Amino acid sequence: MNPSGSGVSRSTLLVLALALPALSGCVVSTVADVATAPVRAVGQGVDWATTSQSEADEKRGRALRKNEEAIGKVQRRYEKNLRECDKGRQSACLDARDDYAELQQLRTRTP
Repeated sequence: MNPSGSGVSRSTLLVLALALPALSGCVVSTVADVATAPVRAVGQGVDWATTSQSEADEKRGRALRKNEEAIGKVQRRYEKNLRECDKGRQSACLDARDDYAELQQLRTRTP
């Protein structure tokens, strides 16, 4: 036993004193990693949840193309019903009127 009565020798204290700076770097690094992990996780979640400008542009382009396709489809149906209406088919006249209303609605829609 050493003179202080603690049971720890001077050489053990010296080794611990020399190792402490090296260990504290590891501990500080680990504490920093643990402390910043939630911030990094939230940042990644925000990145996944937000839409970039290019993604928003692509989405708007798809919506515009879809609307234009719908307009083209209703326009063709409207013209066909008009031709049938001109031939005297009353139900085609009613269908053409409905198609015209749908066209107006599609044309005013802004995706």
